Amino acid sequence: MANKFGDEFPNIGAPAFRAIDNAGIKTLHDITNYSEKELLSLHGFGPRALTMLKDALNKKGLSFTEK
Repeated sequence: MANKFGDEFPNIGAPAFRAIDNAGIKTLHDITNYSEKELLSLHGFGPRALTMLKDALNKKGLSFTEK
């Protein structure tokens, strides 16, 4: 089932979706502008969501920023 972000996002859970939505992240490509540390600092976004997004990025040849 698709979520409001579309099929490219894994089902990371409602708190994590709210966290990235509040940060202005709308696409999987937008995630590449954030480091793992920055994402983990978002309220409601945890290690499980990070791992799921990392896997989704890897499948598309993308990654988090290193900033």
